[in-house]
Amino acid sequence: MTQAFPPGEGWQAWPAPAKLNLFLRITGRRPDGYHALQTVFRLLDWGDTVHVRLRQDAGIHRQGAGAMGVAEADDLLIKAAKLLQMEAKTAQGADIGIEKRIPMGGGFGGGSSDAATVLVALDRLWGLHLGRDRLARLGVRLGADVPVFVHGRNAWAEGVGEQLQPLALPPAWYVLVSPPVHAATAAMFQSPDLTRDAAPVTIAGFLSGIVRDNAFEPVLRRREPAIEAVFKALSRIGQPRLTGSGSGCFVEFATRESAEAALVALPPGIHAWLARGAERSPLLEAVEHYT
Repeated sequence: MTQAFPPGEGWQAWPAPAKLNLFLRITGRRPDGYHALQTVFRLLDWGDTVHVRLRQDAGIHRQGAGAMGVAEADDLLIKAAKLLQMEAKTAQGADIGIEKRIPMGGGFGGGSSDAATVLVALDRLWGLHLGRDRLARLGVRLGADVPVFVHGRNAWAEGVGEQLQPLALPPAWYVLVSPPVHAATAAMFQSPDLTRDAAPVTIAGFLSGIVRDNAFEPVLRRREPAIEAVFKALSRIGQPRLTGSGSGCFVEFATRESAEAALVALPPGIHAWLARGAERSPLLEAVEHYT
């Protein structure tokens, strides 16, 4: 369900696309306590819309409702704007609103993408021109997935997800389902059932098609009957996969026609929708249009 944002004078709309993790392995734990992982990020042409309006003072304020249950002080939209303001030592301010389409806790990267869009948009609107690399380094302080959205390219990722290598992916369409389960990232990483010592894989291994596993899938399927039910339903139309550490599930198709046919073949009661895999983020196009 889309959470609308009321339009008004002076507002600019900026896209915040969702992502999929086409696989995800945890290969160990780093000295700093964080988990080392390998994954492939696939950006989608579907997501949230961030609205920004410049202010005449240094205030940073959220307008309208944010993500459900998230206080303004805890909202990544506001945290991103304040972090950029502090880093750039600027006295410029902004009002920020959001049209939410990406479900929370689904592993589709909504909060991280929203934060990245704020960084990129305000970098332009405030005339800072800090550059993608510097914005990405700021972004990782907000969340490990933020840098991939700042750079706006499909990518092979390692480290905690911030070490990125652009990766060309074939065209694809996806049937997406978000079960009514909020899978909190921190809790999932703390699960005693989680495999933390998987064998590392190579890009060639992924591109060959033999690597499609997600470390969180067996944990969530055992814990959450709703996710297990979605997997069983999706298995009728293809090979279901989990995205990120969330509850979101997907099946990949080579063409829109095959994805549409699969969508209508799903049993009643499964709320599913389609999204196209993007070659590059629509946020990059928005920046180029603004320039």
